[in-house]
Amino acid sequence: MLHIKVLGPGCANCQQVEETARRAVANLGIDAEIIKVTERGQFAAYKLLATPGLVINEKLVAAGRIPSEAEVTTWLADALTAA
Repeated sequence: MLHIKVLGPGCANCQQVEETARRAVANLGIDAEIIKVTERGQFAAYKLLATPGLVINEKLVAAGRIPSEAEVTTWLADALTAA
């Protein structure tokens, strides 16, 4: 199972990142846990300077922007092969 975290205060952009991640997970048909992290103190652990952030298996893959569904799908597939 993949572990995905959406880092941000819960803004509209953060919600878009979460929705994009959920679509990519569904399209790949994989098992993944998606967690929202809204506590700013936890952002530093990932060296996140600008929200939203997307973390897959404890690796920050996107920061300060909304990645495309194709990007997220690629990152998820890469994480699956690395696991």
